[in-house]
Amino acid sequence: MNYYDSKKGWIEVIAGPMFAGKTEELIRRVKRMEYAKKNYMIFKPAIDTRYSKNEVVSHNKKTLNAISISHGSDIKRHLKDDTQAIVIDEVQFFDESLLKYVMDFADNGYRVICAGLDTDFRGEPFGVVGPLMAVSESVTKLTAICCVCGEEATRTQRIIDGKPAFYDDPIILVGANDSYEARCRCCHQVIKHE
Repeated sequence: MNYYDSKKGWIEVIAGPMFAGKTEELIRRVKRMEYAKKNYMIFKPAIDTRYSKNEVVSHNKKTLNAISISHGSDIKRHLKDDTQAIVIDEVQFFDESLLKYVMDFADNGYRVICAGLDTDFRGEPFGVVGPLMAVSESVTKLTAICCVCGEEATRTQRIIDGKPAFYDDPIILVGANDSYEARCRCCHQVIKHE
């Protein structure tokens, strides 16, 4: 579907588990906008400082400059008059109010690209990502490779001290390889207290 011919806005969501290439796909779409001479702005949650405070960084170290924000409402005050596209990485870290802002931007003619984890370490829908997928014009659901069996991975496994996390552990724990693994449905584990 080619939305460049349209003057109307729309929403695209890139979702999947960790290590599926979501940020890499987001960066690929931004590079295509550069070739098309489209003006865009990139935003990321302030909570995500794993690799950089002011860059979107993929696990394979591809980077783009980004504006670090704490709330979806912060986007509006940073927008430039010539902005055509709004790009938001790690959307799962924003609260549910992001949905309203993204829908308003699309309704006002912006192309909005969002990337984030669709499920948390429990395998349950992660925050605003599910609702964003529901209202978007385009959803790209990526998979990783299960680090246990080598099959397609759709889940993110949290590991604490070498063991799967407990169900009642905090949802948000920003980390990388040392804390998370990609797993398929069969190999994904969440321990419940007895």
